[in-house]
Amino acid sequence: MSERAEVTPKATEAVRTAARLSVAPMMEWTDRHCRFFHRLMTRRAMLYTEMVTAPAVVHGPKPRLLDYSDAEHPVALQLGGSDPKELAQAVRIARDWGYDEINLNVGCPSDRVQSGCFGAVLMERPALVADCVAAMQDVSDVPVTVKCRIGVDEQVPESVLPDFITRVSAAGVRHFVIHARKAWLQGLSPKENREIPPLNYDLVVQMKRDFPDLTIAINGGVTTLAQVQDLLARGLDGVMVGRAAYHDPASVLIGADALWGEDHAPDAFAVAEAMLPYIEAHLRNGGRLHQITRHMLGLFTGRPGARTWRRILSERANQPGVGPELVVEALDQLRAVAA
Repeated sequence: MSERAEVTPKATEAVRTAARLSVAPMMEWTDRHCRFFHRLMTRRAMLYTEMVTAPAVVHGPKPRLLDYSDAEHPVALQLGGSDPKELAQAVRIARDWGYDEINLNVGCPSDRVQSGCFGAVLMERPALVADCVAAMQDVSDVPVTVKCRIGVDEQVPESVLPDFITRVSAAGVRHFVIHARKAWLQGLSPKENREIPPLNYDLVVQMKRDFPDLTIAINGGVTTLAQVQDLLARGLDGVMVGRAAYHDPASVLIGADALWGEDHAPDAFAVAEAMLPYIEAHLRNGGRLHQITRHMLGLFTGRPGARTWRRILSERANQPGVGPELVVEALDQLRAVAA
């Protein structure tokens, strides 16, 4: 493969289409086991990795950081960093893993991210972001996208965000996922930054009107498929759902393929049963049951027996020697309640 990679129109269109619904990158949550589980509920939504820093990819254990199941496609790798050369090197390495999209994190407000000069702090440095994405695109054979905030601290989003999009899109990015909240880099924790700054959906919708040729997806505060449909109806190209897709995945992801005109909507029991071969393979390779079942606790949220399901898995999945029979037991308890 040549140093300058070529992104095909087909790859770009596939990513744009998958953006109608995506599951947000969430640290310590959206690992490969979580993504495989989510993929059983939706064939079409884009799934994102946890953020991986460019230095980790360059210097760390690459298979552990980048491996995933082919069943996860379409799947995007989110990178964190602010050194164009290092980001390009990370993208060059990740090419061999065949991700469908490479996303640059310009939205995370955590102290650790700020100290590394990446994440939301980069909203203050659009020229550097433009340099980063240009370097990434030079070596990527899939679309490079950006996930950002509407602004940080005392910035005025109505002026900062369109300027940011103008500069970064001039460097070649055609796809933005915008968290419709400011990030306060001082004074609020990462958790508070997800909840306290007010949502401004109207501004993100206006960005789609102002930049009609770009793919604009929205993130922040979306908890139901009905909200997803409403936001798409306002002209946005996509909606990214975060914590709701993790805590109540069946409500958000089962039936979501209707957004693409497909009727794939498996029963939640069938989803749990489909995880059993995956669990068995993971255990054979030396894994532990809780590494997978911790992502499955919310599958039956709101249903009779959901508390029993969560209790059995959360209290016993970490015990030595326990296997997929525990999931079967928990399902039997659910069925007994529903009978």
